[in-house]
Amino acid sequence: QVQLVESGGGLVQAGGSLRLSCVASGNAFIMGWFRQAPGKQRELVAVITRGGVANYADSVKGRFTISRDNAKNTVYLQMDSLTPEDTAVYYCHASIMSSTYWGQGTQVTVSS
Repeated sequence: QVQLVESGGGLVQAGGSLRLSCVASGNAFIMGWFRQAPGKQRELVAVITRGGVANYADSVKGRFTISRDNAKNTVYLQMDSLTPEDTAVYYCHASIMSSTYWGQGTQVTVSS
């Protein structure tokens, strides 16, 4: 069973920055971040392959940057120019072989 441990959430003012980290207990082909705001469905934020190919949601392009350290099985999400619309629980995601794994979630709250 693969475990994902997230860190880095918190409260920040609009225009501020946060960096999320997620460590996986296994070597994942794809790692990334999804988020779920109250009353909304979980949505993709950004994902990145082991080779470094990244894909972003349109709503975060130019503001968020995903990266990973394969040696540490860790994925990062640098979030800049945050807005209240970015407030959500952020979930780390990993695809290993044919299975999908999720972290426990970390709250990101952006105040106006």
